[in-house]
Amino acid sequence: MEIRPIHTEEDYKAALREVSAYFDSEPAPGSPDGDRFEILLTLVEAYEAKHYPIDLPDPVEAIKFRMDQGGLTPKDLVPAIGRLNRVYEILNRKRPLTLNMIWKLHQQFGIPAECLIQPPKLPLAA
Repeated sequence: MEIRPIHTEEDYKAALREVSAYFDSEPAPGSPDGDRFEILLTLVEAYEAKHYPIDLPDPVEAIKFRMDQGGLTPKDLVPAIGRLNRVYEILNRKRPLTLNMIWKLHQQFGIPAECLIQPPKLPLAA
């Protein structure tokens, strides 16, 4: 089982071709092909994380996404953020999140804290 690190874009493309063949018929875990598949996936993921990083979503977008996913309304955020007018200020980017709000949003709604602690994007000028 000769597997090499992925150093170049060509190495990456070759690894993707090899991995894609396994997706049609995924090998059994623990088998030689299964081990090869797992190792190649790990190498591809490491290369992609280094060369094609995905930015975390903006805090307000993360909150809105969680609201969409959970069928939540602004009123549902009151226990974590405060009064309803404060919720709207946060959602409209008129007020930043406090550390207490971040903690509660993370604990109560499972929004990743690393998304919430980023500086919010500024609202567009009118």
